[in-house]
Amino acid sequence: MKRLFPAPWLSLALWLLWLALNLSVSPGNLLLGAVLGFTAPLMMKPLRPLPIRIRRPGLIVRLFFLVGRDVLVSNLVVAWGVLNAGRRAPRSRFVKVPLDLRDANGLAALSMITTVVPGTVWSELALDRSVLLLHVFDLDDEAQFIQHFKATYERPLMEIFE
Repeated sequence: MKRLFPAPWLSLALWLLWLALNLSVSPGNLLLGAVLGFTAPLMMKPLRPLPIRIRRPGLIVRLFFLVGRDVLVSNLVVAWGVLNAGRRAPRSRFVKVPLDLRDANGLAALSMITTVVPGTVWSELALDRSVLLLHVFDLDDEAQFIQHFKATYERPLMEIFE
């Protein structure tokens, strides 16, 4: 059964979404939605990530609140930097962060975290996944930033996924 329906919930969701977008439950739309729900997960099966093994689920909650705090604080810092840009220009830089995290799911989570925290943008990941290039909006001390980034985000993700 798993061969025909590798993601049964996704198949059902696609079928229902097709019907909702077309605002019709005509036989043709029922059939087309079913074909879409059946074939799309089969064609995308090779693109699905590896199964996730979470080692420390309790740490996810702590990381969630850490990221939430950083989002709030970073929003204020970036807003203050933009408002005061006429007096002191932000010191934007690209920073190369050496990575110890190798798990694909952990790296995906790290990319989402750096995307939602204002002032940082995930720019590039080395092919061997050893170095992450980040653009930082306003940077005082590169070494301190790297240490904070690794301790706050990378280390917990390593404990969760590796």
